[in-house]
Amino acid sequence: MDAKIGVLAVQGNVSEHIDAFLLALERTGHGASSEVFEVRSPADLADCTALSIPGGESTTISRLIDKNDLYEPIRQFKGGIFATCAGMVLMATEVADSRIHPLGLMDMTVDRNAFGRQCESFEIDLPLAGLEGGSFHAVFIRAPVVTRAGPSLTVLARLQKGIVALEKGRHMALSFHPELGDDTRLHEHFLRTNGI
Repeated sequence: MDAKIGVLAVQGNVSEHIDAFLLALERTGHGASSEVFEVRSPADLADCTALSIPGGESTTISRLIDKNDLYEPIRQFKGGIFATCAGMVLMATEVADSRIHPLGLMDMTVDRNAFGRQCESFEIDLPLAGLEGGSFHAVFIRAPVVTRAGPSLTVLARLQKGIVALEKGRHMALSFHPELGDDTRLHEHFLRTNGI
C-alpha cells in the first residue's frame, strides 16, 4: 500500500518527523510512490492515510489547529494519528489547562510539562511493551505524562510520574521524541498498525 503520511505543520518538530517517516518507509520497503508531506489545511489532511502531530508548544498548536479550521477535520480523520509530546496533550479528553482545546481522541487525562522545565529534560533507555529489539532510547523535553488512561487504551510504557506511551487502535501517543535519532522502530510499528 502506498503511504501518504501527513505531518501537522503549524508549529513544532515538523521536519524531524518528515525525515523519520521517510526513513521508516524506506526501511519497511515502501517505494518512491509513498509520500510524507506537511499538513496545514483541511484539504491537505484529506489526502492523508495517516497523520503525525509533532511535539512543540501545545497551547500554540491548539490555537493554530482552531485558527486553520483543522479541529473537526482532525477529529473526524479516519486514519491513524502518531502523536508525540505536545501531540499527546492534544489527543487527550482532559488537560488541566484552559488554553488547550483537546481533540478528545484518546480517553486520557494529561499533565503538561510534568517533568519540569527545559533544563530538566532527560534521556532514558525505555522498555516498551511489544517493541522488538530491546529498549528505546527516549528523549524527554518538557514532557507530559498521562495520569489517567481509560480502558480502551493500551499502556506501552510508564515511568514513576505516569504513563509515557500508549495506543488505541490505529492511534499512538508518546510523551517523548522518537524523531530525534535514527531509531524508527516506533514509526515503523505505527505504519504496520495502520496497514501501511
